[in-house]
Amino acid sequence: MTGADGFIGSHLVEQLANEGADVTALAQYSSQNSWGWLEKVTCLERIRVLTGDIRDPHYCDHATENVDVVFHLAALIPIPYSYRAPDSFIDTNVRGTLNLCQAARKNGVSKFLHTSTSEVYGTAQYIPMDETHPLKAQSPYSASKIGADALAMSFYHSFQLPVVIVRPFNTYGPRQSARAIIPTIISQLASGRTEVRLGDLTTTRDFTFVEDTCRGFVAIARMDCGIGEVFHIGSNQEISVGELFTLIAELMGMQATVAQEPSRFRPAKSEVLRLRCNNEKLRHACGFVPRVSLRAGLERTIQWFQRRENLSQYKPDLYNV
Repeated sequence: MTGADGFIGSHLVEQLANEGADVTALAQYSSQNSWGWLEKVTCLERIRVLTGDIRDPHYCDHATENVDVVFHLAALIPIPYSYRAPDSFIDTNVRGTLNLCQAARKNGVSKFLHTSTSEVYGTAQYIPMDETHPLKAQSPYSASKIGADALAMSFYHSFQLPVVIVRPFNTYGPRQSARAIIPTIISQLASGRTEVRLGDLTTTRDFTFVEDTCRGFVAIARMDCGIGEVFHIGSNQEISVGELFTLIAELMGMQATVAQEPSRFRPAKSEVLRLRCNNEKLRHACGFVPRVSLRAGLERTIQWFQRRENLSQYKPDLYNV
């Protein structure tokens, strides 16, 4: 699995290991010998950890040797940062995917699950959004993911690589990056702020708890059908950022207000105003539906962030693009 040291990846590692899978987890190499969020998983002694970089084709070849199913989650994802450093997004998301497709083809993997994102659609043209919704690159990040998706699918059409594109909508939960909206709200409130700094409050998103997103990945990996297709993971519900703030403050028992900061707004034509998932295709294919409600998932996420050892890893005062 690539991206195993990240938010979703570390949870997926735990789920696969707990179900008895033989997991090889790829973490990005660092001179500090850090394995990212894999340091916090409960199954570390039952998995094999490799450190490397998907931007190196030779390493991808090594990492996919004797691997049956590839879960490709590694990506550079912070949208505001993609405005400043778009070349790095192409290098990691597009070229990294090319390297893995080449390696998976050479090493004869039985299934290649490529992780996409609902950001590839841009603002919803109709609701709910199914897998045939038109693509629209509204940020360099989304453009890089559209390119990566197309590249992976080209390997299915050209070389019969058994690719399935997994397209989660907005996943949230413990260990999520501080750049995401739910950790942004919770971490500021948990640090004692009564005025929370946010951007656009009107945009809507379809949120799925990370446990359900990982269940969706596993369900897709187990399906006999679906090669060469795209599958959504989402709840078919939407909530605005303003409503989300109100709900989180209520669950945390805090009285707080919002201060909108211009630096937290995307460029006008880049902002994705509305997302809501149509999850019928995956439900019909294998019966998968999310189990955790937004309220229940937020309660579990809040509990995690409120632990001092977890909150200390975040910087609520810093807006890191």
